Amino acid sequence: MPDDMNLPVLMPGQLLARGVSRHLRGHDFVCVEELVPTSGLRVDVMALGPKGEIWIVECKSSRADFQSDAKWQGYLPWCDRFFWAVGPEFPTELLPEETGLMIADGYDAEILAMGPETRLAPARRKVMIQKFARHAAVRAQTARDPGFALPFGG
Repeated sequence: MPDDMNLPVLMPGQLLARGVSRHLRGHDFVCVEELVPTSGLRVDVMALGPKGEIWIVECKSSRADFQSDAKWQGYLPWCDRFFWAVGPEFPTELLPEETGLMIADGYDAEILAMGPETRLAPARRKVMIQKFARHAAVRAQTARDPGFALPFGG
C-alpha cells in the first residue's frame, strides 16, 4: 500500500517540508513543522539532532515565494544551521551563498550545501528544545484527540 494513501492534499511548500523531514530522519534528526521561535516568526521545519543540534529549514516552492520572504535572517539567531529547501527546478542562484541548501520533493531531499554552523548559546538552546518538545507534544495530542485541541496556555 502506498505510504501516502490516507494523507491530506498538501500545498507545494508542505510537500517540500515532508521530503525534508523524511530525509533528516535518516540522519537521526526529528522534525516539527510551523514552529514559532519568537513572536512574528514561524519556521517551516525545525529539526532536532541526536546531539541537541537545532537546524531550521525554510521551504520555498517558487521564485515569488522566496522573493516575498523578508524575515529569513530573523531565523538565524534561533538555530545552529539554516537551510533553504527548494524543488529541483528552483533557480538556486537566487539563494544567499552563506546558507545551507537542500533540493527536495514530497518524498525525500538531498543536502547540497551545509552552510556555516553558529552554535546557539546554552540558554537559547534550552528554550528552543523546550519549545520543540511542547510543539511536538501538542501535535501528537491533536492527532490522537482532534476534538480537544486547545491553544498553548488554554
